[in-house]
Amino acid sequence: MNLLTQRQCDMIVNSVRKVVSTGDITHLTKQAYNFVMLSSGFIAHCNLYGFQDAYREPGALATEICNNSVYNRWANFRPGDKDYDYYTQKKEVYARLVQICRIYRPLSDL
Repeated sequence: MNLLTQRQCDMIVNSVRKVVSTGDITHLTKQAYNFVMLSSGFIAHCNLYGFQDAYREPGALATEICNNSVYNRWANFRPGDKDYDYYTQKKEVYARLVQICRIYRPLSDL
């Protein structure tokens, strides 16, 4: 499994930040979609546009990212395990997404 560059990680985080801060799901990039879709708790969609349709309501994506955070800790990997670096990176990026989404999720979800 290939690690993302720091720039790619930042682009994923920035895409989700723009979605949750503006309430406009069309700001979700293909790369951010791919990252989020491969996280636990997200249902399968045909493509980016199906995902955008499912999470078109402002706050919907932020709520789902926060609600699924318990399943996306990737905490069961230890140094020396196969793909440890890959899953550690996923854990770190998802934690950044949760931190952002907690700021922007609707008050009714708190």
